[in-house]
Amino acid sequence: MDETAKYLIHAEITAAGVVERSDVVGAVFGQTEGLLGDELDLRDLQDSKKVGRIDVEIHSEGGTSHGEMTVGSGLDKVETAILAAALETIEQVGPCSAEIAVTDIEDIRSAKRRAVVERATELLADFDADAVRTEDIVETVRQRARVDDITTYEGLPAGPRVADSDAIVVVEGRADVLQLLKHGVKNAVAVEGTDVPEAVAALTRDRTVTAFLDGDRGGDLILEELSQVGDVDYVAVAPRGRSVEDLPREAVMSALRDKIPYETVAEAGSPEAALDADGGESIALRPGAGESDATAAVAGVENEATAETAGSRPDTASTEEPESESAATDAAGDGPTALSDHIDAVIGADSGTVRLLDAELNVLSEGDAADAVSLIEDCDPAPRTAVLDDTCSQKVLDVAAQRGVEVVVATGDGEYVKQPTSVQVRTA
Repeated sequence: MDETAKYLIHAEITAAGVVERSDVVGAVFGQTEGLLGDELDLRDLQDSKKVGRIDVEIHSEGGTSHGEMTVGSGLDKVETAILAAALETIEQVGPCSAEIAVTDIEDIRSAKRRAVVERATELLADFDADAVRTEDIVETVRQRARVDDITTYEGLPAGPRVADSDAIVVVEGRADVLQLLKHGVKNAVAVEGTDVPEAVAALTRDRTVTAFLDGDRGGDLILEELSQVGDVDYVAVAPRGRSVEDLPREAVMSALRDKIPYETVAEAGSPEAALDADGGESIALRPGAGESDATAAVAGVENEATAETAGSRPDTASTEEPESESAATDAAGDGPTALSDHIDAVIGADSGTVRLLDAELNVLSEGDAADAVSLIEDCDPAPRTAVLDDTCSQKVLDVAAQRGVEVVVATGDGEYVKQPTSVQVRTA
């Protein structure tokens, strides 16, 4: 078919005898010559490329020939219809009587338009599927940056904060570490199976440890062995039958916020039983703990909730400090008469010590800052305030909460897995 044709004439041929393609083409030219005048002479139209070649497919069977013929036309619609009607005037092909019937005049441009519409629809669908929204770009870059942070600790998959963090999260495999990295938790380390490596066991002995394992039999076995070869402080419970690597951000954050002290899990027999005994609520969080407090308790998560919680501490300190100082002034005696005096004596002087005070700001005990945990544990009566010339670690915070310490003043904050709401941490 001529590529410039606008219409395509389709016709059927029937001949009472055996004829060939050349017989049909000869009959078309011979019997239409002079029929439509010089302007529509078929030979002249072919020479001027206004009519394409005549395509014929014909076969003979039982002494009769049948076939199809197509003619491409670059003429207008009316002239093409006239040319098609002229084909039906042919009555003989070769030595045989014949009949030609036009079955259709196809508008090639309409077919091309349909093809254009179908292809354009496909291209648009592909374009929409590949289009990336601004929000998607930001989230994709953020997640890839976090995933690129994955490192190893003693050959085990780990987040970049495991080596220097006061608190760690123990998970089952590399995929779990990657999933937590996507959600901003950078202090996770994987045990890579039910056989807990010695490196992880040793790491748990001097860190605050949260076991965050799959909600299946394998997770239960890892928790049991980890408790035997290492120290576990808290257990974060994944939904039963779910893996940590499959959890969305909301489920990960919720599980870490609602972690349970290991002693409670051991007494109940399983994390699920411990949760059921507590009515499905977190035992680790005290009543009245807000959403921002719980979010800030997740170690290694760099989010707005943590920033807001940390940013709120100076305000709290500024509102409560005058009361403490006033009480100290009323009970004035020898030595420092206000909390600020104790802070200057311990932190301002770079003494490297810790000083424990009672409700009247009298000194109960004093010692090396490295021994802060044991001093708070052994102090009798229990102190109300601790002034520490060092950063406030998770262990210091936990012991302070257990002994009823209300205020800890330190040189800086450590990495907290859980910050008890009963203890106010100030930095000086």
